[in-house]
Amino acid sequence: MYSIGSRETVAAFDVDAQKCFTPLCPDELPVPDGHQIAGELNRQARLAGIRVGSKDAHPANAVWVAMKEYPQLTPITGYKNVDLRWNRHAVPGTEGFELVDGLPDVTDYDYFVWKGVEADIHPYGACFHDLEEKLSTGVIEFLKHKGVATVVVGGLALDFCVKTTALQLQRAGFQVYVNRAATRGLAESSVAGAIAELQAAGIILVESSSDLTIADTISHANAI
Repeated sequence: MYSIGSRETVAAFDVDAQKCFTPLCPDELPVPDGHQIAGELNRQARLAGIRVGSKDAHPANAVWVAMKEYPQLTPITGYKNVDLRWNRHAVPGTEGFELVDGLPDVTDYDYFVWKGVEADIHPYGACFHDLEEKLSTGVIEFLKHKGVATVVVGGLALDFCVKTTALQLQRAGFQVYVNRAATRGLAESSVAGAIAELQAAGIILVESSSDLTIADTISHANAI
């Protein structure tokens, strides 16, 4: 069991919890059981005073879209903010762009990030628009302004966008927890590598939000 502080210093981060990363959209980037994380994302949010989220928002004509002669995961060169080819996904206006069922409307989050809008930019982490991590999305600054010290992270997929976002937050000075029940990964091998990388960076992985507790400051104040 981990005590993560008082509610007002904790944020929950829903990273790219979109239908394009679930079996609901098999032609995009389906992550096994990705559509089953909403309940646990909501449970971890109840531990937090702040809830933030992100979405991929990619144009249909992105330069990194995979094709027959250049299949998915083929390296791509010539662009400083694109590294690999991916199936077309998360195009605004499509089903895949939507958050998985059971999550709040985007306007109900305290802060929300849309990333990857440019055709020649494909970021993974939600804290920066570019791969070089020079152009902030503002979420780190928002969390610091709100006095957040701890961030509990879930979303899709563990081995790509969740991992990168968690590492960005940790480097920014937050204590980061990744909630395994609130995320899923694309492949066992890349998930294992991601877990090792996260742990090496000092990020704590927990099996579910039940492993986390907060200081009940309101009850304590009432008791006094």
